[in-house]
Amino acid sequence: MSAKALIMLAAGGTGGHLFPAEALASVLTARGYDVVLATDERVLQHSTQFAPDHVFMIPSATFKSRHPLALLATGFRLASGFVTALRVIRQVRPAAVVGFGGYPTVPPVLAAWLLGVPCVLHEQNGVLGRANRFLAAKVRAIGTGFERVKGLDGILASKARFVGNPLRPAVMRAIRPFPALVGEGVFELLVTGGSQGARIMSDCVPEAVVLLPEALRRRLHIVQQARAEDVERVRAIYAASGVHAEVAAFFMDLPERLANAHLVIGRAGASTVAELAAIGRPSILVPLPHSLDNDQAANASFLAEAGAADVIKQSAFTPQWLSQRLHHYMIDIKSLTDSAQSAKKRGITDGAERFADLVLDIVGTEGRSSQ
Repeated sequence: MSAKALIMLAAGGTGGHLFPAEALASVLTARGYDVVLATDERVLQHSTQFAPDHVFMIPSATFKSRHPLALLATGFRLASGFVTALRVIRQVRPAAVVGFGGYPTVPPVLAAWLLGVPCVLHEQNGVLGRANRFLAAKVRAIGTGFERVKGLDGILASKARFVGNPLRPAVMRAIRPFPALVGEGVFELLVTGGSQGARIMSDCVPEAVVLLPEALRRRLHIVQQARAEDVERVRAIYAASGVHAEVAAFFMDLPERLANAHLVIGRAGASTVAELAAIGRPSILVPLPHSLDNDQAANASFLAEAGAADVIKQSAFTPQWLSQRLHHYMIDIKSLTDSAQSAKKRGITDGAERFADLVLDIVGTEGRSSQ
């Protein structure tokens, strides 16, 4: 197999799927492979390391409605994506296709399977996602972000290898010791809501901060991600409370912000959990409710079991509860440092290297079997 063989990554345009793909791309490129990305239009919302001529837009859609017309439209778009993926794969002739879950993965991996191209999946979450579940029987191997993944049993378990979640280079550069917090020094609080933002954070966190004693409020420096329509409202609440806060819909340097934080409040997406563990930061996690797979609850348990995170249901995530927890953490510095150490012990920093090894094992096996 040529050292310049090409590998196609298939990842939907959300940070949870794109960031692990970027991490794997960095490792494969360093090892001498060409890498291209098959994705959907949402990739334009995110920074990506892939050159424009290495990105192929593949139409995709999610079955969100059971209305006959909606089902027909979704089916037509997926069929269009499948046809496009067939054309692209015939054009670039990849040695392997690697899928990272989500419905944008389906057309490229399905097309590759039909054309006899070896396929590998990565499951970032603690529960096998619906798209990966659909594709799992058609791939050679499945890399997992967690040691325990619900839904990976029987013959699928024999395909699975625990590799961890690949971390993009920006996260690796941000790994550093827990920032010192002495006496009444500035307390750095980071609030995120996943790549799409979370309304509950804008509704709950500012009100919780308002309930804190003034002496604690004045110690806070808050960096908060909010939906675009919530940014001004959140800023106004903090300003009226005398709190120094940076509020924006997206932070390009989020790994650096995470490394600077004494405490993180956020969702429990796989990338968030992996980055908290690798960098070693304590957190309060509010798993996304009502998801069919309940994957974020499974992800959060990875840190909660180690004493590295408070995990609370969204229905119980009230300003009163959060204000009490913030008060506790701002006063009890040892609890913060203990949680940070517990998170760090769960960190996996070589997930991208380990997953690259798995992918290249499949590429090498395919090369030997074709001789």
